[in-house]
Amino acid sequence: MPHLLGLTGNIACGKTTIGQMVLELGAARYIDADAVVHELYAPGQPIHAAVLAAFGRAILTPDGQIDRRALGARVFSDPAALQRLEGIVHPAVHAAVAAQLTDLPPDAVAVIDAVKLLEGGMARQCEQVWLVVCDPAEERRRLLTDRGLKPAEADARLAAQPDNAARRPLVAAVIDNSGTLVATRAQVAAAWARWRS
Repeated sequence: MPHLLGLTGNIACGKTTIGQMVLELGAARYIDADAVVHELYAPGQPIHAAVLAAFGRAILTPDGQIDRRALGARVFSDPAALQRLEGIVHPAVHAAVAAQLTDLPPDAVAVIDAVKLLEGGMARQCEQVWLVVCDPAEERRRLLTDRGLKPAEADARLAAQPDNAARRPLVAAVIDNSGTLVATRAQVAAAWARWRS
């Protein structure tokens, strides 16, 4: 089993950027749980059928794909619906991530990036977990400008995110990605050096 570093943090905080920095420092693989979910949502996958059964045809595009924006609008305004979706998705994501680790040597480092890393149970497999934080106003700006969400959609997603204050005692490092890339890179390099020493 390779060494696993978990990255968690709320939507649009910059986890992917941090993951790329860790690759530059020597990690062998970066696994984005959100990208894994995207693959698992494809027609023919068991999750596609389970999500369709749970939420109905209103969350499909005309060609039968899961419309992630429509699904998000449904679950991010309804905590019970979000919990139902996570109950479908989390076990499948855990299995898919584990499959992506089987070809790595035991001394390699793999990075797992997931919003619900701590809450979904995947953190138990990680040697360390880092929390990426960002100013909420900047997260909202990124959702509006980079992802094209409407203000109400962005606000619903932000309101549904886990509480960072509760996460801080559970992690080995907190990376504040509100400032410049230079400042962020310095924090990442320091956290990496502490862990790998």
